[in-house]
Amino acid sequence: MAVAAAAALAREGREDAFRRLFRFYRRRDLRGGPDLRAVIDFSAPGDQVVSSDLSISSVRDQDAYRAGLRPVSQWKAYGLDGYPGFIFISNPFLPGCQRHWVKQCLKLYPQKPNVRNLDMHMAAEETVDLWGQSQEHLRSKGSSKREPRSLLEKLRWVTVGYHYNWDTKKYSADHYTPFPSDLAFLSEQVAAACGFQGFQAEAGILNYYHFDSSLGIHVDESELDHSQPLLSFSFGQSSIFLLGGLKRDEAPTAMFMHSGDIMVMSGFSRLLYHAVPRVLPNPEGTALPLCLEQAFPSDFPDRSVIEHCSEEDWQICTKYLQTSRINMTIRQVLPVGQSFPDESRRDKEWDATSESCYHQEDSEVKRHKLDTDS
Repeated sequence: MAVAAAAALAREGREDAFRRLFRFYRRRDLRGGPDLRAVIDFSAPGDQVVSSDLSISSVRDQDAYRAGLRPVSQWKAYGLDGYPGFIFISNPFLPGCQRHWVKQCLKLYPQKPNVRNLDMHMAAEETVDLWGQSQEHLRSKGSSKREPRSLLEKLRWVTVGYHYNWDTKKYSADHYTPFPSDLAFLSEQVAAACGFQGFQAEAGILNYYHFDSSLGIHVDESELDHSQPLLSFSFGQSSIFLLGGLKRDEAPTAMFMHSGDIMVMSGFSRLLYHAVPRVLPNPEGTALPLCLEQAFPSDFPDRSVIEHCSEEDWQICTKYLQTSRINMTIRQVLPVGQSFPDESRRDKEWDATSESCYHQEDSEVKRHKLDTDS
């Protein structure tokens, strides 16, 4: 019945089937059960799910291991009927290795000179040490929703590499900081396994979600090279991801993303509408997904990009992840050998006072209108 209801809702008023399903899954009374039966779970693939072939020989086992990944031959990769170029990889990370990426997203990547949403409305001296300022707050934080949030909990997005300009919806050569080498290596291995050898990780947008957060309906089209894939990595609590078509009147397909899962949008699927209407507690019923509780390997190679996460650091990460999800989306911006076209002076201006509707939160609706058309 729930599947039929969701389908009927999408068909109603075909002018914008995507928005209708977005609102359906955004409903505040959605707490699991039959309403979620229409959502694809790749841990138990159904009829629409097909197996996806990977380029096993393109990634050496040693390089996968250095990135904290299992050998590609052990990955479980899937596609969806009607979505050529879409690849879903169910948690290919080695035990304990997701912790490295969570720690980097909370402790290292939000540091300057990278750009954060906090820069838009806080003075530089107030955000010098997000991690240090948030440690004690998170350690002592209870479960009350009325407690003030730490700076880490106020993070909504961080950009690395070529920084996305939310006003002009463009990248430019003038707004760039070095792309993290460990994240570049991870991205290159995943892209190569999916048949994209030579992929260059040049821009990343890190999104930080809480249970009251969502990601509006949009297309990632600002990159100048659409022949390269969009890579999406998910850590922490689960979410519902909607993948639609080239137009908004095409009903999207709903699927779960769990901690450690990777999505690759390439080819036809590279420029499809997509959104995240909802973040949900992980389906295992525990405070954290069990894959995040696994111990870190003791025999990692010296040249690995993965670093051991101390127990002290992981305690802070654990507290954060109990109500949050982190997503990293990585892109190649420029075709190989190509530079940015000349831009007008206006396009080059970086307005650090602007606020984006890209990342939405219920508690902010009064100040920033929930706009799923962004």
